[in-house]
Amino acid sequence: MQDTSPRTRLICTCEGTLPLQPRALGVADTPASQLCRAQLDNFRAALGEFASITVACTQEALLFTEVAANAGYAGTLQFANIRETAGWSDDGAKAAPKMAALLGMAEMAPTAFDIVTLESGGVTLILGRDDVALTAARDLSDLLDITVLLLPGADVTPPRQTTWPVLQGRIGAARGHLGAFALTVNAYAAPAPSSRTRLDFGKGRDGAVSQCDLVLDLTGNPPLFPHARPGYLRADPRDPAAVARLVAEAGQMTGTFDEPKYIDFTPSLCAHSRNQITGCTRCLDLCPAGAIAPDGDVVSIDPAICAGCGQCAAACPTGAAAYAMPVVANIAARLRRGLSDWFAAGARTAPVILLHDEGHGADLIDALARHGRGLPAHVIPMPVNAPSQIGPEVMAAALAWGAGGIAVLAPARPVHPLDGLAETMNLMATICDAMGFARDTCALIQTDDPDALDAAVWHPAPAMRPARSSFLPPDDKRGLLTLAVSELNRTAPRPADRMPLAAGAPFGAVVLDADACTLCLACVGACPAGALGDNPDRPMLRFTESACVQCGICAATCPEEAITLAPQIDLAAWTRPRQILKEEEPFCCASCGKAFGTASSIRRVLDKLDGHWMFSGPDGADRRRLLEMCDDCRTRAVVIAGFDPHAAPR
Repeated sequence: MQDTSPRTRLICTCEGTLPLQPRALGVADTPASQLCRAQLDNFRAALGEFASITVACTQEALLFTEVAANAGYAGTLQFANIRETAGWSDDGAKAAPKMAALLGMAEMAPTAFDIVTLESGGVTLILGRDDVALTAARDLSDLLDITVLLLPGADVTPPRQTTWPVLQGRIGAARGHLGAFALTVNAYAAPAPSSRTRLDFGKGRDGAVSQCDLVLDLTGNPPLFPHARPGYLRADPRDPAAVARLVAEAGQMTGTFDEPKYIDFTPSLCAHSRNQITGCTRCLDLCPAGAIAPDGDVVSIDPAICAGCGQCAAACPTGAAAYAMPVVANIAARLRRGLSDWFAAGARTAPVILLHDEGHGADLIDALARHGRGLPAHVIPMPVNAPSQIGPEVMAAALAWGAGGIAVLAPARPVHPLDGLAETMNLMATICDAMGFARDTCALIQTDDPDALDAAVWHPAPAMRPARSSFLPPDDKRGLLTLAVSELNRTAPRPADRMPLAAGAPFGAVVLDADACTLCLACVGACPAGALGDNPDRPMLRFTESACVQCGICAATCPEEAITLAPQIDLAAWTRPRQILKEEEPFCCASCGKAFGTASSIRRVLDKLDGHWMFSGPDGADRRRLLEMCDDCRTRAVVIAGFDPHAAPR
């Protein structure tokens, strides 16, 4: 949310190395030249009256924070980097609009997130293949409760005294996290007490279970978990330095540890499954940490295992999985503010938004500023927690608000696959191409080299489009996604109301074979997104295309196989009320006249039963008439007639 309290901005030329235009940055006073040293009193003076202060310096943020705390300052203090990201550049003299955007984005209040607490009592299992594991155990024995598990066939000299268990085994399965690991051990065996030259183990057994707080893996084998897992530490036993770092880290891992809760999950929005029919599996397919598992009609996300890549949230079409650091609406609001301030500062070109993380991306930008040309004046960097958290709603919204391009900066060798981000880029390429933008308007930059980043971003600034949107971002992801795509199309070079998409896209239509459909409405009950609906007053199947997430549960549920999916964006359909896919006249009870069912379904049943043995004989007509009655009248007629409708006719 935007901070609406009184605010002042303090800017500094950093000893004359930054070309500043105070008026374009909303500053009336002459900029400081050394705010953090010789002119620190200027900062102290600003603390007196203003409720909110923005300091255009991040290098000395700790100093300014300390000074403010000592002065008893109770307002908000925020920092923006306009030096490495803007002023230290060959384009620094033209960077005033970018500086204005950076200051504006910094002044948007961050959103709070929950904390996950993990506890470790120090119960540790050391996995090894040789004496390296025993040495690590010895070094940690005063700090942790140690058990060593050696691979079968390990050639290890027996210790002179048994001070911790040394066992044999091979891990068959592993699950859990810091404070709650459970490992299945095969070939489990204890050593013979008479072991002389080497530890000799008895006959092993499979299926033993080890529960522990920490796992130290010194086997040199592939990792037990596909992604970083709290409490699982691994090092190559052939690398003494790596083993030493592992031992030092493990020795500190007892007590209580707080981790961010990266994902907020709303089960009622999840489209994973209904009635034991699997629908959407996007998050399950993408999670590299194994933190997501099916849980009935929904999925469950273990916050203690989640590593925060955000791919589940980026791919979730309903917003059931939502990134919390920060929430998507906060990212959108910051982008909107930054783009608004860019144009308000007098820019005559469209900017490119460069999304990056605070570690890898910020380091590359810093290196480019200090040792190269810096970033161009039209490239606005914006930090996020993880590049892979960015979904199509953020990209579409930024383009609708006037951005000329979106670039996502990621490592050349990421710690997890970027499949979800690649799918987002492919979707945006299709949308941009259909609307008259260049296909590479949204681009992924994967590099660890500042020179490669330089080559990727130093291109002429995109031209400003004649129209841009100013819509306010809604809080829900699905609402932002549909609104952003609609507004992007409205301001696009070549608006396109309809565009086909690849299978798996989060938009599309339900195509109904009206002749096959019996209006049983099983699909309505199964639809998790509310895209399919009925009419309580008459037999009808209605469809809201903007709500359809193409999960496929309706098609799998339909007993007549009357439904197929058509991935597409149809903006005209999005603006229409619910589309009627099929409706019929209701069938009225032959006794009371109350509507129940549809005329076609009752006729179909009667036609199929025509000539059936149950409806022959003297009471066949009465039995047939029962099928034309509502439940209440049918029950009454059976009781009055005194016959069993399921018995053989007389």
